[in-house]
Amino acid sequence: MQPSYSKNKVVENIITCGNIYKLTVRGNFDVKPGQFYNLRAWDTEPLLSRPISIYDKSEDTISFLYEVRGVGTKILSNLKPEDEIELLGPLGNGFEVDNIKGRIAVVVGGIGIAPLLYTVKNLKNSEIDLFAGFREKSYSIDEFRPYVNNVKLATDFGTEEHRGFVTDIFNPMEYDQVLCCGPEIMMRKVAKMCQDCGVKVLISMESHMACGVGACLVCTCKTKDGMKRTCKDGPIFHGEDVI
Repeated sequence: MQPSYSKNKVVENIITCGNIYKLTVRGNFDVKPGQFYNLRAWDTEPLLSRPISIYDKSEDTISFLYEVRGVGTKILSNLKPEDEIELLGPLGNGFEVDNIKGRIAVVVGGIGIAPLLYTVKNLKNSEIDLFAGFREKSYSIDEFRPYVNNVKLATDFGTEEHRGFVTDIFNPMEYDQVLCCGPEIMMRKVAKMCQDCGVKVLISMESHMACGVGACLVCTCKTKDGMKRTCKDGPIFHGEDVI
C-alpha cells in the first residue's frame, strides 16, 4: 500500500466529547489498522499537514478521531459536509493483525484510543478487553463494545469507574499480548509492566511530524537498534525495543 495524495469530500464532522471530533471522509481506501494520514484543509498556513490516525473505515468512507489542540486541528473542526480535504497516505507500518491472537488487552489513554477501533474490528481468534483512561469523561467507548469482551474505565477524578490511572486496573499477566496507545508516560509504564512479566506489547507512538514519509527525520525516536522514524518505521513498535 503505497501512500498517495487525494482530494476528498467530507461526509460529516461531529463533536463526540468536548474538543474531540470525529471526521468522516468519502472515498475508497486500502489501509492497515494502526496507519495514519496527513490531513490538510488549508492553502499555505499552517505550513504542515496534520498526522491523524485512522479511526475506522467502511467500503466508501474513512474516519479520523482527533483532538483540537492548535491552529490546524481548529481548521479541521470547522469543516462541513461536502467541504474538500486533502489526504496523503496511508502512512506508517500499522498493526500486523494476523499475528495478534489469544487473550488481548487494549490499553489506551485519552485520544490514544483513536488507532485502536479499526484494529480491534480486524482482530480474529481473540478475546479482547479494553482498558481506557481519561481525564474527566470517556468517549467513543460504545463503538468498541460490540468487538470487546470487557471494558474497564479510569478517570483522573473518579467521574467514571476507577479514580486514578488506567495502569492501576490493568494486569498484563492475564493476557497473551497487549496493544497500547496514549501519553508517553503511560505507554512507558505499560511497556515496563509487560516486560517485567514477559508479555509482548505493541505500542503506537505519537510524535510531532513534518513530512510523514521519513525524509525529514523530525519524528525520530530512540530504540535498541538506533534511531528510528516514527512515521516510516512506526508508529507501531514492540514496546521492549523503544528506549
